[in-house]
Amino acid sequence: MSSRRPFTVHALRRRIALGLPAAWALGTTAARAAAPRALTVAAFPAIDQIVRGAVPAWRELHPDVELKVVSRRASDHHVAMTTALSSQSNLPDLFALEADYVGRFSLGSGLEDLRRAPFNIEALRQRFVPYAYQQATNPRGEVVAVPTDVGPGTLLYRSDLLQRAGLVEADLVRSWDGFVEAGRRIKASTGAVLLAHARDMKDILIRAGVTPGDGIYFGRGNTVRVNSPHYARAFELARAVRKAKLDANIGSWSSDWTEGFRRGGIATQMMGAWLAGHLNNWLAPGTRGLWRAAQLPEGAYAAYGGTFFALPRAADPAGKALAWELATLLTTDRRLQLAAFQQHDAFPAAVDTYGDPFFEQPIPFLGGQPARTVWREAARRITAPTVHKQDRFAEEVINTELDKVLLRGKDIPTALGDAERLLKQRALR
Repeated sequence: MSSRRPFTVHALRRRIALGLPAAWALGTTAARAAAPRALTVAAFPAIDQIVRGAVPAWRELHPDVELKVVSRRASDHHVAMTTALSSQSNLPDLFALEADYVGRFSLGSGLEDLRRAPFNIEALRQRFVPYAYQQATNPRGEVVAVPTDVGPGTLLYRSDLLQRAGLVEADLVRSWDGFVEAGRRIKASTGAVLLAHARDMKDILIRAGVTPGDGIYFGRGNTVRVNSPHYARAFELARAVRKAKLDANIGSWSSDWTEGFRRGGIATQMMGAWLAGHLNNWLAPGTRGLWRAAQLPEGAYAAYGGTFFALPRAADPAGKALAWELATLLTTDRRLQLAAFQQHDAFPAAVDTYGDPFFEQPIPFLGGQPARTVWREAARRITAPTVHKQDRFAEEVINTELDKVLLRGKDIPTALGDAERLLKQRALR
Protein backbone atom coordinates (compact mmCIF):
# COMPACT_ATOMS: atom_id res chain seq x y z
CA MET A 1 0.00 0.00 0.00
CA SER A 2 1.33 3.43 -0.90
CA SER A 3 1.80 5.87 1.96
CA ARG A 4 -1.06 8.30 2.48
CA ARG A 5 -0.29 11.95 1.85
CA PRO A 6 -1.46 14.53 4.39
CA PHE A 7 -4.83 16.12 3.65
CA THR A 8 -3.89 19.71 2.84
CA VAL A 9 -6.59 20.66 0.32
CA HIS A 10 -8.48 23.75 1.32
CA ALA A 11 -11.76 22.82 3.02
CA LEU A 12 -13.93 24.79 0.62
CA ARG A 13 -12.38 23.22 -2.48
CA ARG A 14 -12.59 19.81 -0.83
CA ARG A 15 -16.32 20.09 -0.15
CA ILE A 16 -17.04 21.30 -3.65
CA ALA A 17 -14.98 18.42 -5.08
CA LEU A 18 -17.03 16.00 -3.03
CA GLY A 19 -20.18 17.33 -4.61
CA LEU A 20 -21.62 18.80 -1.42
CA PRO A 21 -24.31 21.48 -1.70
CA ALA A 22 -22.90 24.96 -2.18
CA ALA A 23 -24.73 26.31 0.87
CA TRP A 24 -22.81 23.88 3.05
CA ALA A 25 -19.52 24.47 1.27
CA LEU A 26 -19.69 28.19 1.93
CA GLY A 27 -21.29 27.91 5.35
CA THR A 28 -22.97 30.67 7.36
CA THR A 29 -22.38 32.25 10.72
CA ALA A 30 -25.62 30.78 12.00
CA ALA A 31 -24.75 27.30 10.82
CA ARG A 32 -21.34 27.45 12.45
CA ALA A 33 -22.85 28.67 15.70
CA ALA A 34 -25.28 25.76 15.70
CA ALA A 35 -22.70 23.13 14.76
CA PRO A 36 -22.14 20.44 17.40
CA ARG A 37 -18.80 19.93 19.10
CA ALA A 38 -18.90 16.21 18.31
CA LEU A 39 -20.53 13.74 15.92
CA THR A 40 -21.44 10.23 17.00
CA VAL A 41 -21.07 7.41 14.49
CA ALA A 42 -22.40 3.95 15.32
CA ALA A 43 -20.71 1.07 13.50
CA PHE A 44 -19.43 -2.49 13.72
CA PRO A 45 -16.12 -4.18 12.83
CA ALA A 46 -14.35 -3.29 10.58
CA ILE A 47 -16.39 -0.22 9.64
CA ASP A 48 -15.52 1.28 13.02
CA GLN A 49 -11.83 1.09 12.10
CA ILE A 50 -12.51 2.62 8.70
CA VAL A 51 -14.28 5.58 10.31
CA ARG A 52 -11.43 6.05 12.77
CA GLY A 53 -9.01 5.92 9.87
CA ALA A 54 -10.81 8.89 8.33
CA VAL A 55 -10.22 11.10 11.39
CA PRO A 56 -7.15 12.89 9.90
CA ALA A 57 -9.17 13.85 6.82
CA TRP A 58 -12.07 14.99 8.99
CA ARG A 59 -9.81 17.10 11.21
CA GLU A 60 -8.53 18.88 8.12
CA LEU A 61 -12.11 19.96 7.44
CA HIS A 62 -13.42 20.39 10.98
CA PRO A 63 -10.69 20.51 13.63
CA ASP A 64 -13.23 21.64 16.23
CA VAL A 65 -15.70 18.74 15.72
CA GLU A 66 -14.73 15.47 17.37
CA LEU A 67 -15.74 12.10 15.89
CA LYS A 68 -17.00 9.63 18.47
CA VAL A 69 -17.31 6.04 17.24
CA VAL A 70 -19.62 3.66 19.09
CA SER A 71 -18.77 0.10 18.10
CA ARG A 72 -20.71 -3.11 18.71
CA ARG A 73 -20.77 -6.57 17.17
CA ALA A 74 -22.72 -6.50 13.92
CA SER A 75 -25.78 -8.29 15.30
CA ASP A 76 -25.83 -6.18 18.47
CA HIS A 77 -25.35 -3.02 16.44
CA HIS A 78 -28.37 -3.63 14.24
CA VAL A 79 -30.55 -4.53 17.22
CA ALA A 80 -29.44 -1.32 18.95
CA MET A 81 -30.23 0.76 15.86
CA THR A 82 -33.65 -0.87 15.53
CA THR A 83 -34.40 0.02 19.14
CA ALA A 84 -33.05 3.56 18.80
CA LEU A 85 -35.08 4.26 15.67
CA SER A 86 -38.30 2.89 17.13
CA SER A 87 -37.90 4.77 20.43
CA GLN A 88 -36.28 7.86 18.83
CA SER A 89 -33.75 7.89 21.65
CA ASN A 90 -29.98 7.34 21.90
CA LEU A 91 -29.69 8.04 18.19
CA PRO A 92 -26.28 8.55 16.61
CA ASP A 93 -25.76 11.25 14.01
CA LEU A 94 -24.69 8.63 11.47
CA PHE A 95 -24.71 4.85 11.50
CA ALA A 96 -23.58 1.95 9.37
CA LEU A 97 -25.94 -0.65 7.95
CA GLU A 98 -25.21 -4.03 6.40
CA ALA A 99 -26.89 -4.55 3.03
CA ASP A 100 -29.33 -7.15 4.36
CA TYR A 101 -30.67 -4.61 6.83
CA VAL A 102 -31.02 -1.71 4.43
CA GLY A 103 -34.17 -3.14 2.91
CA ARG A 104 -35.75 -3.77 6.30
CA PHE A 105 -34.92 -0.33 7.64
CA SER A 106 -35.93 1.43 4.42
CA LEU A 107 -39.55 0.35 4.66
CA GLY A 108 -40.14 2.37 7.81
CA SER A 109 -39.92 6.11 8.30
CA GLY A 110 -36.93 6.33 10.62
CA LEU A 111 -34.28 7.26 8.03
CA GLU A 112 -33.73 10.48 6.13
CA ASP A 113 -34.69 10.46 2.46
CA LEU A 114 -31.36 11.53 1.01
CA ARG A 115 -32.92 12.76 -2.21
CA ARG A 116 -34.27 15.76 -0.35
CA ALA A 117 -32.46 19.02 0.28
CA PRO A 118 -30.04 19.61 1.78
CA PHE A 119 -28.66 16.12 1.04
CA ASN A 120 -29.42 15.89 -2.71
CA ILE A 121 -27.80 12.47 -3.12
CA GLU A 122 -29.01 12.18 -6.71
CA ALA A 123 -26.23 14.60 -7.67
CA LEU A 124 -23.77 11.91 -6.54
CA ARG A 125 -25.53 8.92 -8.09
CA GLN A 126 -23.06 8.41 -10.95
CA ARG A 127 -20.22 8.09 -8.47
CA PHE A 128 -21.48 4.77 -7.11
CA VAL A 129 -21.85 1.26 -8.50
CA PRO A 130 -25.40 1.34 -9.94
CA TYR A 131 -26.67 -1.70 -8.07
CA ALA A 132 -25.46 -0.39 -4.70
CA TYR A 133 -27.33 2.88 -5.17
CA GLN A 134 -30.43 0.92 -6.15
CA GLN A 135 -30.13 -1.28 -3.05
CA ALA A 136 -30.67 1.82 -0.91
CA THR A 137 -33.79 2.86 -2.83
CA ASN A 138 -37.06 1.67 -1.33
CA PRO A 139 -40.34 0.98 -3.19
CA ARG A 140 -41.44 4.56 -2.50
CA GLY A 141 -38.42 5.81 -4.44
CA GLU A 142 -36.70 7.17 -1.35
CA VAL A 143 -32.92 6.77 -1.06
CA VAL A 144 -32.33 6.01 2.60
CA ALA A 145 -28.59 5.30 2.73
CA VAL A 146 -25.36 5.92 0.86
CA PRO A 147 -23.19 2.93 -0.12
CA THR A 148 -19.60 2.70 1.05
CA ASP A 149 -18.60 -0.86 0.11
CA VAL A 150 -20.13 -3.70 -1.90
CA GLY A 151 -20.01 -7.48 -1.94
CA PRO A 152 -19.82 -8.76 -5.52
CA GLY A 153 -20.61 -12.46 -5.54
CA THR A 154 -17.79 -14.81 -6.47
CA LEU A 155 -16.96 -18.50 -6.63
CA LEU A 156 -13.93 -19.32 -4.48
CA TYR A 157 -12.48 -22.76 -5.19
CA ARG A 158 -9.56 -24.95 -4.13
CA SER A 159 -7.25 -25.19 -7.13
CA ASP A 160 -5.37 -28.12 -5.61
CA LEU A 161 -8.53 -30.21 -5.34
CA LEU A 162 -9.50 -29.39 -8.91
CA GLN A 163 -6.07 -30.43 -10.11
CA ARG A 164 -6.29 -33.75 -8.29
CA ALA A 165 -9.66 -34.36 -9.94
CA GLY A 166 -8.28 -33.55 -13.38
CA LEU A 167 -10.45 -30.44 -13.70
CA VAL A 168 -9.91 -26.82 -14.67
CA GLU A 169 -11.83 -23.67 -13.75
CA ALA A 170 -13.94 -23.83 -16.92
CA ASP A 171 -15.39 -27.15 -15.73
CA LEU A 172 -16.80 -25.34 -12.69
CA VAL A 173 -18.18 -22.22 -14.31
CA ARG A 174 -19.38 -23.26 -17.76
CA SER A 175 -22.84 -24.20 -16.48
CA TRP A 176 -24.62 -25.04 -13.24
CA ASP A 177 -25.09 -28.62 -14.35
CA GLY A 178 -21.38 -28.77 -15.10
CA PHE A 179 -20.67 -27.35 -11.65
CA VAL A 180 -22.56 -30.24 -10.04
CA GLU A 181 -20.85 -32.77 -12.29
CA ALA A 182 -17.47 -31.32 -11.35
CA GLY A 183 -18.48 -31.80 -7.73
CA ARG A 184 -19.03 -35.51 -8.36
CA ARG A 185 -15.55 -35.83 -9.82
CA ILE A 186 -13.97 -33.85 -6.99
CA LYS A 187 -15.57 -36.06 -4.37
CA ALA A 188 -14.63 -39.25 -6.18
CA SER A 189 -11.00 -38.13 -6.49
CA THR A 190 -10.41 -36.29 -3.23
CA GLY A 191 -13.26 -37.04 -0.83
CA ALA A 192 -14.03 -33.32 -0.50
CA VAL A 193 -17.59 -32.09 -0.87
CA LEU A 194 -18.50 -29.46 -3.42
CA LEU A 195 -20.42 -27.16 -1.04
CA ALA A 196 -20.91 -26.60 2.65
CA HIS A 197 -24.70 -26.72 2.22
CA ALA A 198 -26.98 -27.45 -0.72
CA ARG A 199 -28.91 -24.30 0.22
CA ASP A 200 -25.97 -22.28 -1.13
CA MET A 201 -27.06 -23.29 -4.64
CA LYS A 202 -30.54 -21.95 -4.06
CA ASP A 203 -29.34 -18.76 -2.41
CA ILE A 204 -27.19 -17.75 -5.37
CA LEU A 205 -29.53 -18.87 -8.13
CA ILE A 206 -32.62 -17.03 -6.90
CA ARG A 207 -30.59 -13.80 -6.62
CA ALA A 208 -28.88 -14.06 -9.99
CA GLY A 209 -30.46 -12.47 -13.03
CA VAL A 210 -33.26 -10.60 -11.24
CA THR A 211 -35.04 -8.34 -13.71
CA PRO A 212 -34.74 -4.63 -12.83
CA GLY A 213 -37.82 -3.62 -10.87
CA ASP A 214 -38.39 -7.07 -9.44
CA GLY A 215 -37.44 -8.38 -6.03
CA ILE A 216 -36.12 -11.78 -5.06
CA TYR A 217 -39.48 -13.09 -3.91
CA PHE A 218 -41.97 -10.46 -5.08
CA GLY A 219 -42.32 -8.74 -8.43
CA ARG A 220 -44.07 -5.66 -9.73
CA GLY A 221 -47.61 -5.11 -8.55
CA ASN A 222 -47.05 -7.17 -5.40
CA THR A 223 -46.93 -10.39 -7.40
CA VAL A 224 -45.30 -13.50 -5.93
CA ARG A 225 -42.59 -14.89 -8.19
CA VAL A 226 -41.45 -18.03 -6.35
CA ASN A 227 -43.52 -20.58 -8.30
CA SER A 228 -41.47 -20.20 -11.47
CA PRO A 229 -38.99 -22.09 -13.64
CA HIS A 230 -36.22 -19.96 -12.09
CA TYR A 231 -37.03 -21.19 -8.58
CA ALA A 232 -37.70 -24.72 -9.76
CA ARG A 233 -34.22 -24.94 -11.23
CA ALA A 234 -32.67 -23.57 -8.04
CA PHE A 235 -34.47 -26.24 -6.01
CA GLU A 236 -33.62 -28.99 -8.50
CA LEU A 237 -29.90 -28.20 -8.43
CA ALA A 238 -29.88 -28.01 -4.63
CA ARG A 239 -31.61 -31.40 -4.54
CA ALA A 240 -29.09 -32.84 -7.01
CA VAL A 241 -26.25 -31.70 -4.74
CA ARG A 242 -27.84 -33.32 -1.70
CA LYS A 243 -28.77 -36.59 -3.48
CA ALA A 244 -25.19 -37.00 -4.71
CA LYS A 245 -23.90 -36.25 -1.18
CA LEU A 246 -21.92 -33.31 -2.49
CA ASP A 247 -22.59 -31.04 0.47
CA ALA A 248 -21.58 -31.29 4.12
CA ASN A 249 -24.99 -30.09 5.38
CA ILE A 250 -23.33 -27.47 7.58
CA GLY A 251 -24.20 -23.81 7.98
CA SER A 252 -22.01 -20.82 7.24
CA TRP A 253 -19.93 -19.43 10.13
CA SER A 254 -20.20 -22.63 12.15
CA SER A 255 -17.11 -24.33 13.59
CA ASP A 256 -17.62 -27.24 11.19
CA TRP A 257 -17.67 -24.79 8.28
CA THR A 258 -14.37 -23.30 9.36
CA GLU A 259 -12.81 -26.73 9.87
CA GLY A 260 -14.02 -27.78 6.44
CA PHE A 261 -12.00 -24.99 4.88
CA ARG A 262 -8.95 -25.59 7.04
CA ARG A 263 -8.82 -29.33 6.35
CA GLY A 264 -9.61 -29.12 2.63
CA GLY A 265 -12.95 -30.85 3.04
CA ILE A 266 -14.96 -28.18 1.15
CA ALA A 267 -13.92 -27.51 -2.42
CA THR A 268 -15.88 -24.33 -3.20
CA GLN A 269 -17.80 -21.51 -1.57
CA MET A 270 -20.06 -19.00 -3.30
CA MET A 271 -20.19 -15.79 -1.32
CA GLY A 272 -19.10 -12.14 -1.42
CA ALA A 273 -15.59 -11.32 -2.56
CA TRP A 274 -14.79 -10.24 0.99
CA LEU A 275 -14.68 -13.92 2.01
CA ALA A 276 -11.23 -14.23 0.48
CA GLY A 277 -9.95 -11.74 3.04
CA HIS A 278 -11.64 -13.61 5.89
CA LEU A 279 -10.13 -16.90 4.74
CA ASN A 280 -6.70 -15.31 4.62
CA ASN A 281 -6.92 -13.44 7.91
CA TRP A 282 -8.64 -15.84 10.28
CA LEU A 283 -10.82 -18.58 8.78
CA ALA A 284 -8.15 -20.67 7.05
CA PRO A 285 -4.80 -18.84 6.79
CA GLY A 286 -3.02 -22.19 6.45
CA THR A 287 -4.58 -22.65 3.01
CA ARG A 288 -2.73 -19.66 1.57
CA GLY A 289 -2.04 -20.06 -2.14
CA LEU A 290 -4.52 -22.90 -2.65
CA TRP A 291 -7.64 -20.85 -3.46
CA ARG A 292 -8.69 -19.10 -6.67
CA ALA A 293 -11.61 -16.82 -7.52
CA ALA A 294 -13.95 -16.98 -10.51
CA GLN A 295 -17.23 -15.52 -11.65
CA LEU A 296 -20.30 -17.51 -10.67
CA PRO A 297 -21.26 -20.38 -12.98
CA GLU A 298 -23.23 -19.83 -16.17
CA GLY A 299 -22.53 -16.10 -16.33
CA ALA A 300 -24.51 -15.34 -13.19
CA TYR A 301 -23.94 -12.18 -11.19
CA ALA A 302 -25.27 -11.64 -7.68
CA ALA A 303 -24.71 -9.29 -4.77
CA TYR A 304 -23.65 -10.70 -1.44
CA GLY A 305 -23.40 -8.08 1.28
CA GLY A 306 -22.12 -4.53 1.42
CA THR A 307 -22.23 -1.58 3.79
CA PHE A 308 -24.12 1.72 3.84
CA PHE A 309 -24.33 4.84 5.99
CA ALA A 310 -27.69 6.23 7.04
CA LEU A 311 -28.91 9.31 8.92
CA PRO A 312 -31.70 8.86 11.50
CA ARG A 313 -34.53 11.26 10.79
CA ALA A 314 -35.04 12.02 14.50
CA ALA A 315 -31.35 12.70 15.24
CA ASP A 316 -30.23 16.12 16.43
CA PRO A 317 -30.96 18.57 13.57
CA ALA A 318 -27.85 20.58 14.46
CA GLY A 319 -25.67 17.67 13.38
CA LYS A 320 -27.41 16.76 10.11
CA ALA A 321 -25.27 18.87 7.78
CA LEU A 322 -22.02 17.64 9.30
CA ALA A 323 -23.23 14.03 9.45
CA TRP A 324 -24.00 14.12 5.74
CA GLU A 325 -20.65 15.75 5.03
CA LEU A 326 -18.94 12.92 6.91
CA ALA A 327 -21.00 10.27 5.09
CA THR A 328 -20.04 11.83 1.77
CA LEU A 329 -16.39 12.02 2.75
CA LEU A 330 -16.33 8.33 3.71
CA THR A 331 -18.12 7.18 0.55
CA THR A 332 -16.80 9.42 -2.22
CA ASP A 333 -13.26 10.35 -1.20
CA ARG A 334 -11.09 8.22 -3.47
CA ARG A 335 -8.17 7.92 -1.08
CA LEU A 336 -10.36 6.92 1.86
CA GLN A 337 -12.23 4.37 -0.26
CA LEU A 338 -8.96 2.83 -1.46
CA ALA A 339 -7.50 2.83 2.05
CA ALA A 340 -10.54 0.91 3.32
CA PHE A 341 -10.12 -1.55 0.45
CA GLN A 342 -6.40 -2.05 1.01
CA GLN A 343 -6.57 -2.34 4.77
CA HIS A 344 -9.93 -4.02 5.39
CA ASP A 345 -10.96 -5.71 2.10
CA ALA A 346 -13.92 -3.33 1.85
CA PHE A 347 -14.59 -3.44 -1.91
CA PRO A 348 -15.32 0.18 -2.93
CA ALA A 349 -18.74 1.39 -3.93
CA ALA A 350 -17.13 4.49 -5.52
CA VAL A 351 -16.50 3.75 -9.19
CA ASP A 352 -13.74 6.33 -9.60
CA THR A 353 -11.48 3.97 -7.64
CA TYR A 354 -11.83 1.18 -10.21
CA GLY A 355 -8.96 2.35 -12.40
CA ASP A 356 -6.47 2.25 -9.55
CA PRO A 357 -3.47 -0.10 -10.06
CA PHE A 358 -4.33 -1.85 -6.80
CA PHE A 359 -7.05 -3.78 -8.66
CA GLU A 360 -4.40 -5.32 -10.90
CA GLN A 361 -2.10 -6.44 -8.11
CA PRO A 362 -1.70 -10.17 -7.43
CA ILE A 363 -3.27 -11.57 -4.26
CA PRO A 364 -0.88 -14.00 -2.54
CA PHE A 365 -3.66 -15.88 -0.76
CA LEU A 366 -5.18 -16.61 -4.18
CA GLY A 367 -1.92 -17.91 -5.60
CA GLY A 368 -0.97 -14.56 -7.11
CA GLN A 369 -4.22 -14.22 -9.06
CA PRO A 370 -5.27 -10.57 -9.72
CA ALA A 371 -8.78 -11.49 -8.59
CA ARG A 372 -9.92 -7.94 -7.90
CA THR A 373 -10.42 -7.51 -11.64
CA VAL A 374 -12.88 -10.43 -11.54
CA TRP A 375 -14.79 -8.81 -8.72
CA ARG A 376 -14.70 -5.40 -10.39
CA GLU A 377 -16.42 -6.83 -13.46
CA ALA A 378 -19.07 -8.48 -11.30
CA ALA A 379 -19.72 -5.24 -9.38
CA ARG A 380 -20.40 -3.43 -12.62
CA ARG A 381 -22.85 -6.07 -13.90
CA ILE A 382 -24.96 -6.94 -10.87
CA THR A 383 -28.62 -5.94 -10.85
CA ALA A 384 -30.07 -5.05 -7.45
CA PRO A 385 -33.43 -6.58 -6.51
CA THR A 386 -36.10 -4.32 -5.08
CA VAL A 387 -37.08 -4.82 -1.46
CA HIS A 388 -40.45 -5.89 -0.11
CA LYS A 389 -41.79 -5.65 3.42
CA GLN A 390 -42.28 -9.44 3.51
CA ASP A 391 -38.81 -10.42 2.21
CA ARG A 392 -37.63 -11.75 5.56
CA PHE A 393 -40.74 -13.89 5.98
CA ALA A 394 -40.45 -15.06 2.37
CA GLU A 395 -36.87 -16.20 2.96
CA GLU A 396 -38.03 -18.30 5.93
CA VAL A 397 -40.83 -19.84 3.86
CA ILE A 398 -38.53 -20.74 0.95
CA ASN A 399 -35.87 -22.20 3.25
CA THR A 400 -38.51 -24.28 5.04
CA GLU A 401 -39.86 -25.64 1.76
CA LEU A 402 -36.36 -26.41 0.49
CA ASP A 403 -35.64 -28.32 3.72
CA LYS A 404 -38.77 -30.36 3.12
CA VAL A 405 -37.50 -31.18 -0.36
CA LEU A 406 -33.99 -32.06 0.83
CA LEU A 407 -34.87 -33.90 4.04
CA ARG A 408 -38.31 -35.38 3.38
CA GLY A 409 -38.40 -35.79 -0.38
CA LYS A 410 -41.25 -33.34 -0.93
CA ASP A 411 -42.11 -32.78 -4.58
CA ILE A 412 -40.65 -29.51 -5.86
CA PRO A 413 -43.76 -28.22 -7.69
CA THR A 414 -45.80 -28.90 -4.55
CA ALA A 415 -43.24 -27.16 -2.36
CA LEU A 416 -43.16 -24.06 -4.55
CA GLY A 417 -46.94 -24.05 -4.88
CA ASP A 418 -47.32 -24.16 -1.11
CA ALA A 419 -44.82 -21.33 -0.73
CA GLU A 420 -46.64 -19.27 -3.33
CA ARG A 421 -50.01 -19.63 -1.60
CA LEU A 422 -48.61 -18.60 1.76
CA LEU A 423 -46.73 -15.63 0.33
CA LYS A 424 -49.77 -14.42 -1.61
CA GLN A 425 -51.63 -14.19 1.68
CA ARG A 426 -48.81 -12.17 3.23
CA ALA A 427 -48.26 -9.95 0.18
CA LEU A 428 -51.71 -8.45 0.59
CA ARG A 429 -51.10 -7.39 4.21
